[in-house]
Amino acid sequence: MSIHAPEGPVLAVRLDSVGDMLVTGPAIRALASRGRGVVLLAGPQGAAAGAMLPGVDEVIQWRCPWIVADPPPVDTTSIDDLVAPLRARSISEAVVFTSFHQSALPTALVLQQAGIRTVTAISEDYPGSLLTTRVAPPGDVPEPERALATAEAAGFTLPPGDDGRLLIRADLLGGAVALGAAPFVVLHPGATAPSRTWPAHRWEEAVDVLVRRGVRTVVTGGPGETDLCARLARRGAIDLSGATSLVQLARVLRDATAVVVGNTGPAHLAAAVGTPVVSLFSPVVPAARWAPYGVPSVVLGDQDAPCRGSRARECPVPGHPCLTGVTAGDVVDALERLAPEALHEVAGPQTEGGIA
Repeated sequence: MSIHAPEGPVLAVRLDSVGDMLVTGPAIRALASRGRGVVLLAGPQGAAAGAMLPGVDEVIQWRCPWIVADPPPVDTTSIDDLVAPLRARSISEAVVFTSFHQSALPTALVLQQAGIRTVTAISEDYPGSLLTTRVAPPGDVPEPERALATAEAAGFTLPPGDDGRLLIRADLLGGAVALGAAPFVVLHPGATAPSRTWPAHRWEEAVDVLVRRGVRTVVTGGPGETDLCARLARRGAIDLSGATSLVQLARVLRDATAVVVGNTGPAHLAAAVGTPVVSLFSPVVPAARWAPYGVPSVVLGDQDAPCRGSRARECPVPGHPCLTGVTAGDVVDALERLAPEALHEVAGPQTEGGIA
C-alpha cells in the first residue's frame, strides 16, 4: 500500500484517446474522493474528454512518444517540457492508467525525474524503483474495473453512493439539442481505426430501414467523417457530422433513445450519459474489456473471427467478415430490444436539427 503525503494534488495519467479516458473516469473519481485535488496528464486525443470528467481540477496535455498512434521522436526537450510543469505543481503521488498492451514504466521514469516518488501502475515487467506499488494485471475485466483496481491498489476508493459507472460533469449537459421532442436514434459510422468500422453499404441499408419505418435518424461524426455522413443524409438521416464539439456530441447522445456505433470513443461517451448502445464490435480487442460499460447494450459482430485479439488498425482478413456479416436487420432487432419506443412511435418527416 502506498504512503500518502498530505501535500499537493494527485496526478492521474492517461495518455491515449477519448474512449480510454472516459473508461478511466470512475478511477479518477476515486482519486478525487480524498479532496487533495487531481491533476490529469492526458494525450492530445484524450485531453478534451479528460476535462469533462468529474473530479479533474486541471489537465496537462502531453504527446507521449510511447503511447500515441503517431509517435513523435523521443528527445530531451519534450521530456523537459513535461518535467518542469509537474515539478511546479508540488505533486507527490501519481497513478498511471494503461490498457493491457501498454507499459507504464517509461512514464514512471519521467515522473520520477519530475520528483514524483510515489507511483502506482499495473506492470507485468519488473519495475525496479520506478513504481512504489506494482499492480498485477487483473485479466479480462472491463477497462473501468481495471482502472479502479489500479486506484484501489494506491489506496483510493470510490466514495459511498458512487456506483462506478461512467460519467461526465453534469454542468456540461445543460445545453439543449435542437432536434425536437420526438424520439431519435443516433448512428455514428466512423472510427479512428478502419478495422473497427461497419462497411458503408451496411450503414446505408440501416438508414434505409429506419427511415422507411419512420424512425428519426441522426448521424454524427468528426470533421474527417463528413463524406460518409453526407451519403447517409441523402438517404433521409439528419446530418450533424463535423458540427459538434465533444460536449455537444454528449448532449446529442444523452437525448437519443439509443446509439448505434462501433468500438470507438462515442460508444463510451454514450455510456457516460446513460444511453443504450448497439455496439458494432470488431474483436481486434476483447469485448470483455471494451464493450460499453454500465448501460444496456447489444454487442454485434463475430467475436471469434480470425482478427480476434490482433489489435489491427486495418482489417487483416479479406472481406472484413467480423462486421460485414452483421446486417441492417440485426441492428434493427437490437434496437427493438433496447429502444422499442423509438421504432414504434412514428415521428413524422425528418427535420434538420442543430445544437444550441
